[in-house]
Amino acid sequence: MPKREKRFIKNVGDPTDPNGLLAFMDHYLDALRIKHYTEQTLWNNERYIRDFIEWCDGRALRQPQEITKPILERYQRYLYLYRKADGKPLSIYSQRAKLSPLKGWFKWLTKSNHLLYNPASELELPRIRQRLPKAILSETEVEKVMTQVNSTEPLGIRDRAVMETLYSTGIRRMEVVNLSVFDIDAERGTLLVRQGKGKKDRMLPLGERAAYWVSRYVNEVRPELALASDDGTLFLTRLGEKFNECWLSRTVAQYVEKSGVNKQGSCHLFRHSMATLMLENGADIRFIQAMLGHAELSTTEIYTQVSIKALKEVHSRCHPAKLKKASEDSDMAELMGMLAIEDEQEQSSLRSA
Repeated sequence: MPKREKRFIKNVGDPTDPNGLLAFMDHYLDALRIKHYTEQTLWNNERYIRDFIEWCDGRALRQPQEITKPILERYQRYLYLYRKADGKPLSIYSQRAKLSPLKGWFKWLTKSNHLLYNPASELELPRIRQRLPKAILSETEVEKVMTQVNSTEPLGIRDRAVMETLYSTGIRRMEVVNLSVFDIDAERGTLLVRQGKGKKDRMLPLGERAAYWVSRYVNEVRPELALASDDGTLFLTRLGEKFNECWLSRTVAQYVEKSGVNKQGSCHLFRHSMATLMLENGADIRFIQAMLGHAELSTTEIYTQVSIKALKEVHSRCHPAKLKKASEDSDMAELMGMLAIEDEQEQSSLRSA
């Protein structure tokens, strides 16, 4: 990702020291490249390790051998107390993101015999609370978002195809951006995610409606957008280039906001909605796990907590307040039946007299 590498403009460490922190960062990144880690992972590692080296520069720490567990704990405390320009602290996710590459880096330094022991081996990362998705779209709300697209315009057809793909498959933003025209089989109704999160491939069903919009985009719109140097990327910008992930998020978010559903979100909003709605309609959670590409079932199980439809049905059927009302209705019906019998007996006696 050459555009991102330009962002590393600040000078950190001593580039002339072959045994310095900066030199060993470069060696570590080379080791990750040999293991075929993604460019995104490499970029994240370099970004956050450079932040740590910059912090070390201010404390005259130059080489890996000078880094101890107490020093890493001081850096962790620094991240905890750090305040951004707006006065807000770093989120727990940001703190973990900055510390995790350090654990991997020092583990590699130790295994490669550059250090006698790993100072980061017992460094405990901030605990992440398991949080439910902030917003879930209902079926009606999804349709409201879809209808905001002007399907009479070429880029509208493209945007509808993108959102239909997100909603039908629940794939991640990164996975949408990296789709190729060869990954879609509209006739069979399948979509292939190549090298998704964790560098794993997975084949997913593509719904009929999503397949229709993708086919329409490929046949009517994409030929006009593609350049002579077409690399096969499925979704293209008006300039014929691959989508930028942030730009894609902003575009989808604008449609959500325009729909008036009063819920915030973007690409992941469709992912959450797909998983929740399919669970509410009876899909097995292991199928949802396969769709979302989760390595662990426990990651998928969070959607069982937001699948409120089934829970409401059980609540309505089993809550004591409901049972009490049913019992009262039953007692009343029994009483009315007894009175009717007594009235009939009384009328019969009068007729006999």
